[in-house]
Amino acid sequence: MRGLPDITDLIEAHAAMRGLLFIVASLDLPDSWIGAGFVRNAVWDALHGRPFDLASLDDVDVVFLDRTEIGAERDDALQAHLQRLCPDHRWQVKNQARMHLRNGDAPYRDTAGAIARWPETATAIAARLAGDHVDIIAPHGIEDLLGLIVRPTPSFFGKMDVYRERLARKDWSTRWPKLTFLS
Repeated sequence: MRGLPDITDLIEAHAAMRGLLFIVASLDLPDSWIGAGFVRNAVWDALHGRPFDLASLDDVDVVFLDRTEIGAERDDALQAHLQRLCPDHRWQVKNQARMHLRNGDAPYRDTAGAIARWPETATAIAARLAGDHVDIIAPHGIEDLLGLIVRPTPSFFGKMDVYRERLARKDWSTRWPKLTFLS
């Protein structure tokens, strides 16, 4: 796996991943993406020589940014709708227009700005269906993801206790033994 075209090719070749991207695109949410483990786990599985299984995801993280309706009720309704459409997956939907309040950040300009604040550089990546192809957004680049490197994003340098607790809880080294952890 060499780079961004390989990531999009990987997702485009996986019918179930494309299916979930299609469902989210059909919601017509502004600046919407499926992120975190959806992309990261698929890439890390490929780099470890095994097929990606969507059932292995803890949840399917859908993010979007809409300042016109920021209540959590909308997220809950969207999550319930997705759960009815695809009951085999646990969905998590978050409008990033309000998440800055929870995270103690300035308001996010767009979804990319929100994703840039996620805990690890390899997790700060998302995909969406744009017409007949897959788009990828990676505010911190894809080098760490492809290099099997886990490191905090700059916004987590001041939250290292939270970062370390998260890594311990995830226990990624068991599933992906080739990972290198940096702090």
